[in-house]
Amino acid sequence: MFDSLTAKLQEALRRLRGKGKLSEKDVDEALREVRLALLEADVNFKVVKDFISEIKQKAIGQEVLTSLTPAQQVVKIVLEGLTALMGGKEARIAFASTPPTVIMLVGLQGSGKTTTAAKLARMLKGQGRRPMMVACDTQRPAAITQLEVLGQRLDIPVFSMGDKVAPDKIAKAGLSRAADIAADVVIVDTAGRLHIDQELMDQLRDIRQSVTPHEVLLVVDAMTGQDAVNVAKAFNETIGIDGVILTKLDGDARGGAALSCRAVTGKPIKFVGVGEKLDALEPFYPDRMASRILGMGDIQSLIEKAEAAISVGEAQKLAQKMASREFSLEDFVEQLRQVRRMGPLDQLLAMIPGFGTSKALKDLKVDEKQLQRIEAIVCSMTPGERRNPSIIDGSRRRRIARGSGTSIQEVNSLLKQFEQVKRLMGQLGDMQKYGRRGIRLDIPYLR
Repeated sequence: MFDSLTAKLQEALRRLRGKGKLSEKDVDEALREVRLALLEADVNFKVVKDFISEIKQKAIGQEVLTSLTPAQQVVKIVLEGLTALMGGKEARIAFASTPPTVIMLVGLQGSGKTTTAAKLARMLKGQGRRPMMVACDTQRPAAITQLEVLGQRLDIPVFSMGDKVAPDKIAKAGLSRAADIAADVVIVDTAGRLHIDQELMDQLRDIRQSVTPHEVLLVVDAMTGQDAVNVAKAFNETIGIDGVILTKLDGDARGGAALSCRAVTGKPIKFVGVGEKLDALEPFYPDRMASRILGMGDIQSLIEKAEAAISVGEAQKLAQKMASREFSLEDFVEQLRQVRRMGPLDQLLAMIPGFGTSKALKDLKVDEKQLQRIEAIVCSMTPGERRNPSIIDGSRRRRIARGSGTSIQEVNSLLKQFEQVKRLMGQLGDMQKYGRRGIRLDIPYLR
């Protein structure tokens, strides 16, 4: 996400770093490039104009131009400006003091409301809540079935009454059902249209009046750029919304919707969809997103993903094996599985400061299938071979290659990589045991 915008902003701000002192002309030239980058990213014109005006006013202040590191000061001002533009701080769901909390999802057809309803329900269930979904989309064929299938997969109850009953009556009956099963969050999935029309708005108003939702969240496709912002503005003016969920943000290299939504509608972005899987919904943190946009990474989100995917016990067990040099191929594969549970590798790398803008990694394409092949190779080994790869001779390598559907070259490559990783793990263990002094990381592929 934001690849194109990040690259252009980085280039514009990079030109300032080579200057010891900045003049107003230097700042003007850099901000002109920033302005063009934002407009090309499909950010609303008025938003860009106000943003640049505010940034310029701060950047040409005496404390910046006379600073020892003026370029860093300008980057800091742009970072703070982007954060403020997107809302400043995380906007959370306003849960009702008396359950159930009713969350109504609205939006155009194709924005991903039904899948987002399931993703949101999964997230809330993981936080210890008891969600229930209500199928009020009686317009789109198979929408009710889709929600029911997703509910079964997540073990989350779904209330439906077919497609012949009025959506507002379904919503009201669903609210009554939630009380019977002690659900503390009710997520109402509504119908959409290809475009905004009076019939759609009337239907949504009827549902809103029947259940009085605590949160009305608009689901919009980030890839539609400026159109997503226009849709958000229209929905807010017509029925009123409390927040926005941007879907398909992982496929939007420009990012205009994320930067414009809050400024145009006055409503916060509460969640973003970053993938097709049911766990690919994240709370929206303006400060973290601004940091990503400027190529500074997002360590906090990376840590949270690691904590969710890797238990403390597993981490301690691995640390002990590192220290004792007992790291095996079984541990190697388990580590790969844990990393894959954290999400796509290219997204994880982008969260590491410097990786998102590194020229060496700019065109890196992580092949998820390669990880599957590695796992297949290790699974084709005997327990003894996994624990002691040194016994794997030529005939064993041919057998492992046949069993995993790979080549002998791939088996050889994996064994070589494992030895390098094992050596690194051992040296890291020594560093923990004896301290950093005297330990030299002499690893060929890291030179």
